[in-house]
Amino acid sequence: MKLAWQLARRFRQAKQKNRYISFISFSSTFGIGLGCFVLITLLSVMNGFERELTQRILAVIPHGELYSISNEGIEKWPQVVKTLQSDTRIASVEPYTKITGMLQHKAALKPVELTGLDVSGASHDNWLEQVTPAAWQRFVKQPDGVLLGQGLVNKLQLKTGDTLSVLVPVTTDDLAFKAPKMVKLTLVGVLSIGGELDNYLGMMHLGLASQAANITSGAQGVRVMLNDPFAAKSVMREIGFDFPQAVYMSDWTRTQGHLYNDIQLVRTVVYIVLTLVIAVACFNIVSTLVMSVREKRAAIAILKTMGAQDTLIRQAFMLQGLTNGIIGIAAGTLMAVLIAPNLSIIVKAIENLFNTEILSGDIYFIDFLPSQLETMDVVVTVVVAIILVVLATLYPASRAVKVAPASALNG
Repeated sequence: MKLAWQLARRFRQAKQKNRYISFISFSSTFGIGLGCFVLITLLSVMNGFERELTQRILAVIPHGELYSISNEGIEKWPQVVKTLQSDTRIASVEPYTKITGMLQHKAALKPVELTGLDVSGASHDNWLEQVTPAAWQRFVKQPDGVLLGQGLVNKLQLKTGDTLSVLVPVTTDDLAFKAPKMVKLTLVGVLSIGGELDNYLGMMHLGLASQAANITSGAQGVRVMLNDPFAAKSVMREIGFDFPQAVYMSDWTRTQGHLYNDIQLVRTVVYIVLTLVIAVACFNIVSTLVMSVREKRAAIAILKTMGAQDTLIRQAFMLQGLTNGIIGIAAGTLMAVLIAPNLSIIVKAIENLFNTEILSGDIYFIDFLPSQLETMDVVVTVVVAIILVVLATLYPASRAVKVAPASALNG
């Protein structure tokens, strides 16, 4: 193996004297490095989006819901909450009542979805990340208080302390509409979740929401937060099928699952496309080594006449190609490892420099480019790139072994 390394190094030094071969060799190294760098960086961005989805959206949106099919609500909901809390898969459970209506302030009307929560019973640590502590304290102390999304507050030009009206539709048993019920609320704070949720989401107290929705039991349903939110679909169906009364079952994949599916789709497309970019760069290694074999036919013939085995010659040319590939892989991976964790800062600096905005908080659920470097992404990318480089060296190395000493020396 030591002799093979020496031959590979000599062949590589001789190759650098030929500018054309040297250029193709450099382009293959550059292409592989660029492919590794972009692939690891974009996978880190996808990881960042998935992290923000979990920490932002899924901190506010319940992982699962069970809600009554009638206005009677959940029977004996305190006992139901206590039973579900004993399930090790569940992080927290809380009763809720959801009302949908029109939010009125002066002459303006906006659709709103208000969730009534029991602020005294369950833990609301996740909500504290979306509102200021002062706003949360005001909300807890004021029975008619409401927290509204930032988008709603901006569109209606609201400020803390404003009195609002919510028009809740009322239906009869024959599905005829009556005059809407009006609920008076006071704005005590702002929810900042991000994206479209800020344009219609709000929180109010459970008792007032149940009264407005005519829920006789006091709670329309129960909201469940799981230790593993990505198991929500199976867990909620298992719980729902064993529930003592008829309920509807829902989970976050039905309402916000498109965000997660989009992230996974982009991740898959990015991986396939950039792996093909690395594969195309590896074709340049094939071209470089094939030309190197043709240029070194005489040297190969002399080595064979001196007793060199086919294995030695094959290893020499494979190591020559591997050197180009590994240099590119190492350079691209090193750049990605240095840049990917700091990508958010770099992009923010670019936005400030050019006075532009890459992600708008009005459209997306975040207004910055997130990034989270995962060791497994780096390992998989490096392994796949090395495998492609090794495969690219097989054909030229086999051509080198087939060189006939007699014809090569005579030619």
